[in-house]
Amino acid sequence: MPFLWTVALGLWGLSRENSVWRDEAATWQVALRSTGDITHMLEHVDVVHALYYLFMHALFECFGPSTTVLRIPSVLAVAAGAACVAEIGRRLSGNPVGLGGGMAFGLFPSVQFHLQEGRPYALVAAGAGLSTLLLVAVLRGGRDRWWHWTAYGCTVLVCGLLNWLSLLILPAHLATLAWARVARGTWVRWTAASAAATAGVTPLILFSRSQSGQVSWIPPLTWHMMIGPAVLLAIAGAGALLDRPRAGRLSAAAVGLPLLAVPQLSLAGLSLFKPLFLDRYVLFSLLGAALMIGVLLGALAGAVRRRSRSAARWVVPVAVVVASAVLLPQALVKRSPQSRVDDVLAAAAQVERLKRSGDAVLFVPAARRDTGLVSPRPFADLRDIALRETPIRSGTLKGVEWDAARIRTEMLARQRVILVTDAEDVSGPPRSARDRAKISTLRKHFRPVADEQIRGRRVTVYEIRLPGRPS
Repeated sequence: MPFLWTVALGLWGLSRENSVWRDEAATWQVALRSTGDITHMLEHVDVVHALYYLFMHALFECFGPSTTVLRIPSVLAVAAGAACVAEIGRRLSGNPVGLGGGMAFGLFPSVQFHLQEGRPYALVAAGAGLSTLLLVAVLRGGRDRWWHWTAYGCTVLVCGLLNWLSLLILPAHLATLAWARVARGTWVRWTAASAAATAGVTPLILFSRSQSGQVSWIPPLTWHMMIGPAVLLAIAGAGALLDRPRAGRLSAAAVGLPLLAVPQLSLAGLSLFKPLFLDRYVLFSLLGAALMIGVLLGALAGAVRRRSRSAARWVVPVAVVVASAVLLPQALVKRSPQSRVDDVLAAAAQVERLKRSGDAVLFVPAARRDTGLVSPRPFADLRDIALRETPIRSGTLKGVEWDAARIRTEMLARQRVILVTDAEDVSGPPRSARDRAKISTLRKHFRPVADEQIRGRRVTVYEIRLPGRPS
């Protein structure tokens, strides 16, 4: 039931009115490249997403590029994570806990965001759920066999290759093992599996340090960033009090509480030295929050059962209906194009409507070139006059541009220039000399004749000022 419920949530409004935002645009344009071109790009940028890009490339090769192919892996992954929560809860505390936790996972607003997102974080959550279920299967069922630990280590390894911060699940599992007071042999096998997975991810971690500038935009940790985690920890703490976990006994709280708390607090600790605190990096920790919500619902169902056995069966369904109704406004927002910073496809459609044959096109900043990379048809007869080396040839996401003087010369040789940039409410001042040259030349020598803003992007058509003509 939780799997189907979460799939239904994911398929609802999956296309977001046929919109694709900048993060998904990166996935889209890279997935369209050949494996050789992807490998070339990874030497310069986004090596942390190498496995995910190759996976999406394979899907685009098989099924073609579309918003459905882009997002369906996340839908299925989150649904798999919900199913894992349900099975863990069932094994440790019974059906109400499993059902409640599994149904709750897909309702978290941040999970609903990534449920329909063409990025790797939902896949990491699925792997975290599977590795936790494998751990519980060993500890609960006594099936402490080599192939269980091999599967566990391989799952952690794949998660680490999708996002190496997912290795924060290992100290969470360590806390569970310590609480359950497992035998020495189990410690040895878990350590071996964890060490092997970590060793497999270490080259990626070391190589990605050379590309650390990609996360330089993440703001320093502030207290208000911890409000959400604090609320979740308070809910989980209440569940732990009701579950009453005892040392030496594996329980839902002994699994769920560390799974939520350890990654969140560990990432917060790391962010004191290097700003990294983004909820998507520890999205998988919400598996623990869902499990603890299942504990609360199980306790409520148990209290009702003492009065009426038939009424107890309705506790979880009623709670899910009420929670869905309360969160409906948020769910609708997450499924609208306005839930993202911008929309690449909407901007491309504006270019198609406003362009004339022979027009030139500029992008400010250069990263907005993703508009043409994801939707190339509207740009087929436009000249990208700032571009010196294409993204594919340069092994980058946005290409390599000419210097400011060359760009200015190219602009002054054109009658009309189309500028694709950010909408006013999300744009900042131009940072590079190239972008400053683009803007200053447009203001001094051109006049706007059309200006459209839609879904976080702005498309402006400029015509060169004729001598003696008033501006």
